[in-house]
Amino acid sequence: MTPRPKWRPALWMVLGGALLATLAFSFAGLIALRYLGPEFGFRRSAIALALLIGAATFALGWLLVRLLLRPITTLSHQATDLRRNPQLALTPLPHHGTRELGDLAHSITTMAAALQNREASIRSFTDHLTHELKTPVTALRAAAELLSDGALSDADQRLVTQILGATTQMQTQLQALHRVTAARDPGHHGTCTLATLLPDLTALHPDVSLQAHGPDTPIPLAPSGLKIVLTHLLGKAAQHGATHVTLDASTPFTLRVQDNGTGISPGNRAQIFTPFFTTKRDSGGTGMGLTLTQTLLHAHNADITLTPSASGSTFTLTFDRHRSP
Repeated sequence: MTPRPKWRPALWMVLGGALLATLAFSFAGLIALRYLGPEFGFRRSAIALALLIGAATFALGWLLVRLLLRPITTLSHQATDLRRNPQLALTPLPHHGTRELGDLAHSITTMAAALQNREASIRSFTDHLTHELKTPVTALRAAAELLSDGALSDADQRLVTQILGATTQMQTQLQALHRVTAARDPGHHGTCTLATLLPDLTALHPDVSLQAHGPDTPIPLAPSGLKIVLTHLLGKAAQHGATHVTLDASTPFTLRVQDNGTGISPGNRAQIFTPFFTTKRDSGGTGMGLTLTQTLLHAHNADITLTPSASGSTFTLTFDRHRSP
């Protein structure tokens, strides 16, 4: 037999009762002092009434803490934990407080569970799709390689070469799709500075000179995550002919990456974060680099935008200033 739900007061009852009780205490104190003062002395009566009203106010404050402050604080902490780890399972509030807070907590818990299920479905589908497509793509590539070893006409050889190029592109896209799905997992919590990453970034991109402003400014992203982001941005800058990149973290919670390359044409600026959009497909581009960067940052409550600049390209990374490390 399902137990009956515990009765909870409505929010208007709590707020209205608190206001009425405050007014009642004030008027009752004045009236009591008016009649008790002549009998017991105004000083004694005032002290007794002050103690009585103080005790009643304390009881009223305890009720407000139990019915409003505690459930709201608990719900806020759960929302913060969920923001840091979207896979975290939320539990119902141990103290619902008012009916409205109970309904709000239930709605948030249900919404979080639905989003987690949707995320798991997307990840499962992507993993399944990439796994299932690997086998036929590999078989096509193997068959094309066998055909290329035989005596073929020029037309057949061109066709086999196209098949090999297509299979290579499909394998690259599948790998990029898998990396984007993995980037949705918020596993890069922490802080780091540009100073800790500069040696690795310089070694990975020896043809690009790096200059850092605010190298010791804390950036609310773990070194592993920021390294992935900056590696993609530096690779993108090198593809556009950049020889110098400035990393500016002097503004708190903001990181600007500016290069001196050829920049991005006005017609392509609105599409650069679109999955699979690339102007370098002939040279092996997948169009997933900036998508991967944006996905990883979004998973950690950050964002990336293309900022207008006089020359080259400037990307601005904005981090959540309310997130504690």
